[in-house]
Amino acid sequence: MGRAVRDRWDDFRLAMMLLTRIPTGGAGVGSATFARALWAYPLAGALVGSLGGLTYWGVLAAHLSPLVAAGLAVGVTMLASGALHEDGLADLFDGIGGARDRARRLEIMRDSRIGTYGAAALALSLLLRWSALVALAAPARVLPVWIAAGALSRAAVALPLMLLPPARSDGLGAQAASPPLWSAATAIVIALAIAAALLRLDAAVPATGAFAVAAIVTFIAWRALGGQTGDVLGACALVAEIAALIAGGG
Repeated sequence: MGRAVRDRWDDFRLAMMLLTRIPTGGAGVGSATFARALWAYPLAGALVGSLGGLTYWGVLAAHLSPLVAAGLAVGVTMLASGALHEDGLADLFDGIGGARDRARRLEIMRDSRIGTYGAAALALSLLLRWSALVALAAPARVLPVWIAAGALSRAAVALPLMLLPPARSDGLGAQAASPPLWSAATAIVIALAIAAALLRLDAAVPATGAFAVAAIVTFIAWRALGGQTGDVLGACALVAEIAALIAGGG
């Protein structure tokens, strides 16, 4: 196996280790870094989305309600991702809602306890995903839309990573900061290619939705924190996925 191929494989495995709880074998990831591995984030997201879509399909095949199928499918994706993005969303909302100055917001975001703002944001995110899946209804539609949404949303974190400095000197935000331009561009191209392959002309709406809300999260993080953190990245991915799922039903 050539060096370039090994590096890309290590990038993919690191992306899977970061964004999922799905084992990829082995412990070492060579020279891979969170910044360089950005190109592989959409692949990890697409895999998580496929698990959710297949769960939805399987539950309906067992003649259970679409309402139950949607709830269980969301639960499976949370298990597959380790609820990483949900944690980021809750922490970001707690920080922004619980203080007015940057230092205090960052301090609150490091607190492992969840507050009112975080709980409300988390509940809303679950409700919106559940509602979007129920609206999509047909398993043959849910599966491709969710795979596309998973890919698009993980590629969307390229926006805060490319546009914002780290708000802290440590943590995931600092480790993944300033990814190579080729890696960010490749992530976006891969995500768009997956969406186009699965949704054809319908891919434009969820893609636009995912990147639009990612831009909004990026702006909010800039105004409130002066940069990005791991929580910002997780929140960005989650709201982008929600936007893509909702837009996919249009």
